[in-house]
Amino acid sequence: MSSHPPSDPTRPGLASSPVNDAPAYVRAIAPYRAGKPIGEVAREYGLNADGIIKLASNENPLGMPASARAAIQAALEDLGRYPDSNCFDLKAAIAARYDVPVDWITLCNGSNDGLELAARAFCGPGQSIVYSQYAFVVYALSTQAIGARAIEVPADRYGHDLDAMAAAIAEDTRVVFVANPNNPTGTFVDARRLEEFLSRVPARVAVVLDEAYTEYLEPEARYDSMGWIRSFPNLIVSRTMSKAYGLAGLRVGFMVAQAPLTDLINRVRQPFNVNSLAQAAAVAALADEAFLARSYELNRKGLAQLEQGFEQLGLEFVPSSGNFVLVRVGRADLINERLLQAGVIVRPVGNYDLPEWLRVTVGLPEENAALLAALAKALAAGGEERKAGGAAEAGDAGRSSAAGAGSAGTVSGGATDSAAEGAAARG
Repeated sequence: MSSHPPSDPTRPGLASSPVNDAPAYVRAIAPYRAGKPIGEVAREYGLNADGIIKLASNENPLGMPASARAAIQAALEDLGRYPDSNCFDLKAAIAARYDVPVDWITLCNGSNDGLELAARAFCGPGQSIVYSQYAFVVYALSTQAIGARAIEVPADRYGHDLDAMAAAIAEDTRVVFVANPNNPTGTFVDARRLEEFLSRVPARVAVVLDEAYTEYLEPEARYDSMGWIRSFPNLIVSRTMSKAYGLAGLRVGFMVAQAPLTDLINRVRQPFNVNSLAQAAAVAALADEAFLARSYELNRKGLAQLEQGFEQLGLEFVPSSGNFVLVRVGRADLINERLLQAGVIVRPVGNYDLPEWLRVTVGLPEENAALLAALAKALAAGGEERKAGGAAEAGDAGRSSAAGAGSAGTVSGGATDSAAEGAAARG
């Protein structure tokens, strides 16, 4: 006989379960699906983990800088104590590097944490958040998690249509997310267009400018977003140490905004959200200009290698300003499975409503070559349909080096209210 009483709410399937009474917008969330780890692929396909190439999560192929490793080693002795919740040394390093006041800085457990903090601090149930189609999935998930209404604006050739996004802002809109460069498409908005957009957003609406890939921009495309914060009191600039700085496994990000916004964000931030080793490594990495320069140069050459390879394979791709390329392969599910069998991990993006595309992270030269060789074999096996090759028409939202780089072109679409299930499907 079961020891559970008939009304036990812990038993599955009963109407009295806490799960059934949880908010519908939470129950509708599809959990975030990260790129497959190497160990999982090795187990699933019976492969040697040492021979697997992972180009799925936009990590730095150089790994962690030696300066950060040394800083971690030095910090090991203090792990019996809680980390500095205020992150004094790291905030001081960020303030010095970007010439901003210390009280404008919020430290985050990766930039994802910061994006969610911004949504929670400034928006709630019955209010709305605006973001672009094909934009980073965390915007949709953060919106859904707080019971807010999502206004997803149709993309302009895979990039942000800033004119349409400005027009989509409603009376109940409290946050607008802009990714620049955008993940997973790699599109880029130039400084003039972006600053013009900021001037059109009502002062009551917080604009979160997500610059996770900004260190990969070509020098002529870079702009002073930190300086803009002085002109736009509603602007929040989000950065990460996971990409160009090589600290993905430590989870360090930060946001910069004027003091009133920063104060509100910190009210919903968890204490001790950045651990001691992560703080020490981030301070060292921020000062390591040589490593950052190597990362940029490796990525620049890697993008060219991948794009040239895709052209030779007759594949369409979106010119990228990040450390990845979105490429159209036809039956992406089929091609992805063949790549996994060959020990190459890339990122399917069907959950972004891009079922024919794969996102490929820039790796070391030999990793890029191995990916291209495996992809050629996967395509040659047949069973897929794809369009003619070459750069996709990303228009002004294409790579920063493309002629006339900008954001919105002549194609403009109205905003659409994403259903909870729609947002979750992009997880």
